[in-house]
Amino acid sequence: MTTRVAAAVSGRTIAVRRLGRIEYAAGLELQRELVEERRREAIGDTLLLLEHPPVITVGARNRIGKANIVATADALVREGIQIFEAGRGGDVTYHGPGQLVGYPILDLKPDRCDVHRYVRDLEEVLISAVGRFSVTCHRVPGLSGVWVGSSGREAKLAAVGVRISRWVTSHGFALNVNTNLDHFGTIVPCGITDRGVTSLERLLGHSVPLVDVEDAVLESFRSVFV
Repeated sequence: MTTRVAAAVSGRTIAVRRLGRIEYAAGLELQRELVEERRREAIGDTLLLLEHPPVITVGARNRIGKANIVATADALVREGIQIFEAGRGGDVTYHGPGQLVGYPILDLKPDRCDVHRYVRDLEEVLISAVGRFSVTCHRVPGLSGVWVGSSGREAKLAAVGVRISRWVTSHGFALNVNTNLDHFGTIVPCGITDRGVTSLERLLGHSVPLVDVEDAVLESFRSVFV
């Protein structure tokens, strides 16, 4: 399903595609196609919202990332978890059912050409969205993503890992909604050994309809980027 988020003042619009659950390889290929189309101005800014089957993704520093996969190959096969090199920034992370993944395909030119600002803006989208479910989260200095808990004892609720090529973005964020957190035991998430991982389901004590979280993310995305 494709919807559009319209700008009130700036004239910027963002097409939103809700894709449901798709294979990680298919998501990568779709991003490549859309980035090229955005670069040629064949399409406008686009946000993909989706889930993936269980998959471990390794960032551009893949030698380091692969060292942070701690499960054996046999264990990964038993759990049905694949491994992909993602081509984004960051280390190693996990995607799976119950996790909302967002891939913004945005041209940051002319007024948003700042990588750090873009990452902070994605974090702001997520902080605002989960706040609609009465969950308070924050940033941790020096670490990307969105976190809950007190200093030094935080748990990551959402990961952020982006790719920017000639100011056109791809990859993005992964927000744990009803995710199987046991699968994070197969990796050292983002190479961080002293902090945990959590989900909205764990924080609230009940599952949360993914469509409700998608709606909240869309509202927050509009307020930050449009």
